[in-house]
Formats: sequence, structure tokens, C-alpha cells
Amino acid sequence: MADPLDNLAGPGKALRAEAPDAAETAGLLRSGMARLKDAGNTALSIESRFDLAYNAAHALCLAALRRKGYRASHRYIVFQVLPHTLGLGPEVWRVLDKCHNTRNLGEYEGLLDVDANLVEALVQATRAVADALGE
Repeated sequence: MADPLDNLAGPGKALRAEAPDAAETAGLLRSGMARLKDAGNTALSIESRFDLAYNAAHALCLAALRRKGYRASHRYIVFQVLPHTLGLGPEVWRVLDKCHNTRNLGEYEGLLDVDANLVEALVQATRAVADALGE
């Protein structure tokens, strides 16, 4: 059976094949784990915690994709391929996808609407990614 990631790779597609780079992956893991830890700091504003948790999730999901030998053409794809990179289901990637959309509204339209429940769900989803990576 063909690898689902192979089906998404190629010219004009969401992924491109690229040999894994251990130093790059280690840097992404370090950055992701540091940001995840900082996202738990309740002394920070809710917006800062969201930003830290979102960027932690992205770094960790990108590390998982890079380990598989692919690079993403778009930020969001690293969340959508979690079933294929780490075996994680919709209970994780749907939260991350929602947070990606929330992040985009904040970044591009100035409409960052986050609350403690969303941040907690994001932190939990990011911890699931970290656990699946063995971090």
C-alpha cells in the first residue's frame, strides 16, 4: 500500500520529499518543548500563552513531518497529516486546525479571539503531539 504522504508530495502539492535532517529536527523539538513549557505559565497573558502553544504545536508537528522525510508547502498541512506522521486522530488535529484558523484571524485580520478553554485544549493537543514524538 502506498504511503499517504507520498500521495501528497510532488510539484504543486502540499508536501515535497526532502531527506530528514537530524540537526533541524532536534532544533524543532527543542524549540517546541521550550514553548510548550512556557505556554503553561499562567502569569502570561492568554494571547501570549496561545501564541506560545500554537508555535510549539507547529514546531513539533513539523519535526514529525521532517522525520518522515517531507517538508510542507503550507503551515496548516503539518496538523492535517498527524494521522500519518504520528498516528494521532481527529481529537488532536482538529484542535490544532481550529487554532491555526484562530491564529490566522489574529495575524492577518487583528481578530485574535482566544479564551482559557481554547488555550487549555491547545496545550493538551500539543502535549499529545509531544508524547507521540517521545518527548
